[in-house]
Amino acid sequence: MKFKKFDELPEGSRVYKKKMTAQAVQINEPFEVDTLEANNQKGKAGDYLIKGIKGELYPCDKQIFEESYEELK
Repeated sequence: MKFKKFDELPEGSRVYKKKMTAQAVQINEPFEVDTLEANNQKGKAGDYLIKGIKGELYPCDKQIFEESYEELK
């Protein structure tokens, strides 16, 4: 089954993403990382490298990171 638009999906429940903490570091040069989805995922200078809840690593665009995460104080 292939979907092109969300409106084509069967009706589902409303859900929210569970709160969680993660570790992240901003990398100031281009970088690559092997993720669970693919090897050699690229990050740009200024992007963030995030360690997920199962220890997996993945790059995150700087703008998306800053809109989605905030530092714990």
